[in-house]
Amino acid sequence: MNKEKIFEILNDWNFWFKPLPNTFARRDYEQEIARKSRANEVIVIKGVRRSGKSTLLINEIKRLIKEGVEPKNILFVNFEDQRFSMFDEQTLLEDIKNTYLEYMQPIGEIVIMLDEVQNIKGWEQWIRKEYELSNNHLYVTGSNSHLLSQEFGTALGGRYLDIEVFPLSFREYLLFHSIDINSKAEFIHKKMRLKQLFHNYIKEGGFPKVVMLDDKELKNETLKSYYDSILLKDIVARYRLKNYQLLNELALFLLSNNATLNAYNKLKNNFQTSFDTIRDYMEYLLNSYMILAINKFDYSFKKQLANPKKIYAIDTGFANSVSFNISQKLGANLENIVFLELRRRTKEIFYYKTQNGLEVDFLIRNQKRLELIQVAVTLKDTDTYKRELRVFAQAKKELREEISCKVITMDDSFVVEYEGCEIEVVNILEFLC
Repeated sequence: MNKEKIFEILNDWNFWFKPLPNTFARRDYEQEIARKSRANEVIVIKGVRRSGKSTLLINEIKRLIKEGVEPKNILFVNFEDQRFSMFDEQTLLEDIKNTYLEYMQPIGEIVIMLDEVQNIKGWEQWIRKEYELSNNHLYVTGSNSHLLSQEFGTALGGRYLDIEVFPLSFREYLLFHSIDINSKAEFIHKKMRLKQLFHNYIKEGGFPKVVMLDDKELKNETLKSYYDSILLKDIVARYRLKNYQLLNELALFLLSNNATLNAYNKLKNNFQTSFDTIRDYMEYLLNSYMILAINKFDYSFKKQLANPKKIYAIDTGFANSVSFNISQKLGANLENIVFLELRRRTKEIFYYKTQNGLEVDFLIRNQKRLELIQVAVTLKDTDTYKRELRVFAQAKKELREEISCKVITMDDSFVVEYEGCEIEVVNILEFLC
């Protein structure tokens, strides 16, 4: 072990002898991290690559220092740094900790932050050892949802609290453009500007670095580089896949057809491969957060799993960067944006299909009632108006529960009664702000 070399790497990433960088605040996530950190459990921050997990750790460092923690008592390790690959992976975590303790000599409890920890074999056993044998505060981030959940579930069961991080919501996107909406009056006053920014948000999405770039071509190139990194680093390398072409074609197909139903059997036939291969590759894409999926609502969990899943992209800009005919995807992109906003608010999201084949885009299961949500670009066309609204009455008959009905559109907001259902039509900007 070369302690001096390890310390050189650690010194590059830490803020023991240099000021913290300027970063954007992400208030909701930061408040959640601060609140959960008080439980003294392992804090797990997970989400798609480049969604801002490292920045959240830096912002947490700022909070800790502000509250009196000495900078030298905080160890930040970025395992995306390729220089760590020259060391013995079996002992790397212990070697890093011992080197840090020797060189920095912190007094009292320390904070250990491990960024993109899934890159290190056996990390979960090391975290458990640290949790059980020390009073140190532990934070980890990762870009693989299943890996973190499965390995932590096995090694730490019940000893961790997780936070799921997504690219910027539209509210956060506005904050990146120095706009903060706190009242109906402000919303009305800035509505034209909000519409302009929303048009950009649909096209470029909410990855923080992409939002901060001015060059449109560079934005697109950056999103494509994220796509390549996720496929190659988070899937091909991790699962040692040999058929990159199939994985790439499947990913492109799903991102180009976001907000659509996809049955494994149909995909198997489309790509002329086996059911098991499609199932596994879909799981890898879901684990990497490149895509997200919801099940059809049914009171039988077995039937939920048996029906086709509805697939969404992690970010509309990300999907648009590898798709064709973006202008023709406005409806799908609006639905994708609404899904991501709902996903930030709850995990209990389904789609619903009535017995006569009508589809409800989203069904949210709350404690007291079911919430049915349709997404449409506009209801001004008579046929669209009837198609989007008639599904509620049929769903209400079948579900036999208290339900609320909502349509999210780019039209102005209003309330209408249709076939015995009171339906709230909500402008998408109001919904997102």
